[in-house]
Amino acid sequence: MKLDVALIQTRTPDTHEGAWAHLEPLIREAAARGAKLILTPEASNLLQRDRAELFRRLRPTEDDAVVRGAVALARTLDVWLLLGSVLVRDGADGAVNRSVLIDPAGQVAATYDKIHMFDVDLPTGERHRESAAYRPGERAVTALTPWGELGLSICYDLRFPQLFRRLAQGGARMIAVPSAFTRTTGEAHWEPLLRARAIENGAFVLAPAQGGQHADGRATWGRSTVVDPWGTIVAQADGDEPGVVMAQLDLEAVERVRRAVPSLSHQREFEGP
Repeated sequence: MKLDVALIQTRTPDTHEGAWAHLEPLIREAAARGAKLILTPEASNLLQRDRAELFRRLRPTEDDAVVRGAVALARTLDVWLLLGSVLVRDGADGAVNRSVLIDPAGQVAATYDKIHMFDVDLPTGERHRESAAYRPGERAVTALTPWGELGLSICYDLRFPQLFRRLAQGGARMIAVPSAFTRTTGEAHWEPLLRARAIENGAFVLAPAQGGQHADGRATWGRSTVVDPWGTIVAQADGDEPGVVMAQLDLEAVERVRRAVPSLSHQREFEGP
């Protein structure tokens, strides 16, 4: 079975209106080029570093302008569309970083809330405290598509191989890693981590990314990437400019690789340390 996929690489602005104006033509381009599954990066609906302003702008998922636009567009284009994540309100005083998978009927087929919060102090002096703004998720999610199960993750989740193993054991043949990697961590770790997660689990890894210098002052790495189950990069953006990365997946490769290296069935329980 073959599947044409598209990764949308964006440079999301700091307003919902700007984000959708930026995102919509790229999704339309991907569909026009034949993609049946289209994936966007983390924080596709806005990027805003000022926390007070961010919370002022956040809306519940169903009221978010980018989600509403994506629901209508998926129906119009007859495609599966993963909003890699949107930053949305969850309750009166909470927020989550949420993946939203939309089917060609314009229905939300699955959502996933980012489990692992990006709380780091980088050698460059950059300090990030995602847990100060967002409530972490508590549940791994796979979603059934016409091409098999799609496992959902978001950005910093990439550093936690146990989540990817759980998704693969739950039937995922493809795993999405929508991201907004910093330039510091992206240059050092982006490609090795993506390849490792694909190899460990014998799965396609689909990683659309933010790229470039954003309106809110942050800089992201780009290099949106598709990795096959053997760990080979089959498509990759060559920098951080917005655009569309196309790839055709041979989904039978998942079974071939898992037969050759059946590590999913070799896992054993053990004691210590």
